[in-house]
Amino acid sequence: MFSTKTWRRLTVWLHVLTSVGWMALAASLAALQVFATDPAVRGPALLAAHHLDAVLLAPLAVGSALTGMVLAAATPYGFFQHRWVATKFAITLVQLYLGIVVLSARLDAARADPAGSLPATLLTLTLLMVAAIAFQAWLSIEKPWGRTRRSAGRPKPTTGPRWMFATACVAVVVDLGTGFAVGHPMPLASVVVLVAVLLGRSRPLRSPRRAGSTPSR
Repeated sequence: MFSTKTWRRLTVWLHVLTSVGWMALAASLAALQVFATDPAVRGPALLAAHHLDAVLLAPLAVGSALTGMVLAAATPYGFFQHRWVATKFAITLVQLYLGIVVLSARLDAARADPAGSLPATLLTLTLLMVAAIAFQAWLSIEKPWGRTRRSAGRPKPTTGPRWMFATACVAVVVDLGTGFAVGHPMPLASVVVLVAVLLGRSRPLRSPRRAGSTPSR
């Protein structure tokens, strides 16, 4: 069995890998959308963009979000202990919403009607997603702005147990494989693991309160 430190490093590696893949796929979608401005190749270009979005980009986005959230929840960084982590968390939630609810829906509509014109906002939003992922990478390297007011005077949270990092790694692989097999994202493993990790981190904080003592972080 790997140690907690090894599983944590594997989770960081997967987070970097899926984040880079997410950005590369988003850039590929932007390139295909530019290519689709030529009516002669619009149909195949949009079909390729849809396939990449469903089979690769979406599972990589979910994997990046899962590993990032697990690293925040299960390490001393926390979600709201540092401004750069809180900023990354907020950007990730916006990206997932735009990617799933807005971009994928508009890309599907464009693929279904290749004779029509592409929405101008489709390419703009795709490029904004690329820029946002690049900005998040900068945040991870520079770690700017210090700790939040909420964390002032509070001890850092402890590192979570090994199973939190191990299950996150397994969930990313399972969901990527499932996406390839069925042809569209099915992030069931990621959702289950994220809920389990969040519940696992919240229980040690609630139990001391019931005993009337100060919660340990």
